Amino acid sequence: MQDNNDRGEELRAIREALGEGKNPLNMQGIPRWEDQVGIDRIVNRRVMELDPLPTPAEVLADLPLDGAARDLVATSRDEVRACLYGQDDRLLVLVGPCSVHDPKAALDYAHRLAALKDELDGELMIVMRVYFEKPRTTVGWKGLINDPDVDGSHNIHKGLLLARRVLLDVLDAGLPAATEFLEPTSPQFIADAVTWGAIGARNTESQIHRQLASGLSMPVGFKNATDGSVKAAINGCYAAAQQHTFFGIDHEGRAAAVETLGNPDCHVVLRGSSHGPNYDPESVAAAMAAVRDEMPADSAAAHGLVIDASHGNSGKDEHRQAEVVRNIAARIAAGEQGITGIMMESFIEGGNQPAAPLPQLVYGKSITDKCIAWPETEKLLRELAQAVGERRWS
Repeated sequence: MQDNNDRGEELRAIREALGEGKNPLNMQGIPRWEDQVGIDRIVNRRVMELDPLPTPAEVLADLPLDGAARDLVATSRDEVRACLYGQDDRLLVLVGPCSVHDPKAALDYAHRLAALKDELDGELMIVMRVYFEKPRTTVGWKGLINDPDVDGSHNIHKGLLLARRVLLDVLDAGLPAATEFLEPTSPQFIADAVTWGAIGARNTESQIHRQLASGLSMPVGFKNATDGSVKAAINGCYAAAQQHTFFGIDHEGRAAAVETLGNPDCHVVLRGSSHGPNYDPESVAAAMAAVRDEMPADSAAAHGLVIDASHGNSGKDEHRQAEVVRNIAARIAAGEQGITGIMMESFIEGGNQPAAPLPQLVYGKSITDKCIAWPETEKLLRELAQAVGERRWS
């Protein structure tokens, strides 16, 4: 607590200096790069520190994918594509914690899910949610990469390495991984280990994220906007399918002009909105009609949608989320078209808890959105598998 108070006093002193037109960098008595290269200190007046990180090449060399992991990523990406394009009649299921905050609990969950994946592999294409970056409406814990110790220390160097280690462990357990891409440079450190990517509701209209998706090597789902706009997600899919050139970094960490080929495997994810859910048959049909008006008939987006059972579709309530999954299962069993996948937020324990350092937390319980408990998750996955089987029979 004292450390936090000291930090608060330092920040207040710096803000006061800024308000008086003083340069706070002079207060610290540390040679800065601006002085060394002869640049006036008018730049970076509100930047406390620039903490160098290892390059993507260094991280990938220190924590490489082994042959089995590379094969799993490549094969599972092809399997997901086959589900999205209707070449594989299995249901794509993206399931796991809202966000990873405890690597031990995440791996515990992965082993449980891997056993169930083996059992249900004939009906479900299961990919584990392994989310490390959390967009915030205002402020809050930003995810494992940004603050791995969940204490406000923001040790991003540690977070990057820890996130990659978690992905390698999940792959070693036999599970492909899904994640949301938030920071435009983080994919260089982890994307080679990811099978399915998401662009979240807050970023679906972002040019930066559409350009990013155009160069990613896996299928990417664009969520409808927070106000419910499906058009925003459709535009995201269309834009990401095109070639782009934009600012980025290469694997050596150097600033680079990135030229992409475009990603034809982008698709729409319905996640509801502040106005209510959009997973009902009428909403799905309307969304599919809108997608087919804009996207090529042979695109992944034009074939079907992924339904996010959480967020606006369940009011972020884990019990309601289970009801949404069961509703989708019944409709799949009845032969409804247009649903190629479903997303569920699930963890070992149900519900959620306030963010805090690990020793203070309940093991296996989310510190972001409420999650379905593991016993209920098992039941729901078996019900989804049964629904796929019934659809095949009919």
